[in-house]
Amino acid sequence: MRLTGRRESNNVEDRRGMGTGAKAGIGGIGGIIVIALFTFLSGGNIGDFVNNVVQTQMQGPAEVQTNGDQHQFTEEEEKLADFSKQILAGTEDVWTEQFQLHGMKYQYPTLVLFTGAVQTACGNGSAAMGPFYCSGDQRLYLDLSFFSGMRKDLGIQAKGDLDFAYAYVIAHEVGHHVEYLRGILGKCHAKMARVSKEEANKLSVKLELLADYYAGCWAHYDNEKYQSLTDGDIEEAIDCAEKIGDNYLQKKARGYALPETFTHGTSEQRMYWLKKGIETGDWNTTTFAPGDLD
Repeated sequence: MRLTGRRESNNVEDRRGMGTGAKAGIGGIGGIIVIALFTFLSGGNIGDFVNNVVQTQMQGPAEVQTNGDQHQFTEEEEKLADFSKQILAGTEDVWTEQFQLHGMKYQYPTLVLFTGAVQTACGNGSAAMGPFYCSGDQRLYLDLSFFSGMRKDLGIQAKGDLDFAYAYVIAHEVGHHVEYLRGILGKCHAKMARVSKEEANKLSVKLELLADYYAGCWAHYDNEKYQSLTDGDIEEAIDCAEKIGDNYLQKKARGYALPETFTHGTSEQRMYWLKKGIETGDWNTTTFAPGDLD
């Protein structure tokens, strides 16, 4: 990606090297959910995680406490932090314009960088979840070590670096924030609370695919505005989308897939919706059918 000279977002909380406080309260389903882009990298169960987390809601503010040690960041980690801030700034620019074009105001989410574990308005989070979005506090949570492990753990191929694949990860979580602001996330969670687990999984898939589509839409307009994409960038992101399909991850973890437990979509679905967003950038396109959210 071409990012030289691009601004960095100020909407970032750097909690790296901190410990999490013990304060937590578990409430009802309440429409607040952690949306995880990756539930596992080495054997976890996507369906079980999402259906457990959907019932987690914090009743008070998060507490964070330092462990008393000065955390030292590597040069690579600092570059990834700066990169993440630039990508977040790019999503701010694009979605501010798109919301204005449709008579709405875009509210910036906050990116929280953390190490190992973190407390959120949706409950306790960990690096093992991968990046995730919490609608309870409108924050994206990211442990930068996730990026360092993407090539090794997911087998993502690239001719050069994986910058656009990394950007896709962030833009996907911002996509959930867009869903939240447009009222889609709340309606979907309310419907998921009323239906069977299998039907809730199907709705979760549509949420995830829509976030993939919005990530593609961001790339469409970011490139239009800044000429940010370079040769091979789109292929990197498409390859990443393939490697995070439910079928791919479940087969990698256990040797077979259980379609009824899918919560994020198949590799083919994720590649299709990301590519469609990149190609069209159409605000009105949705993965939901009429009546899905009634």
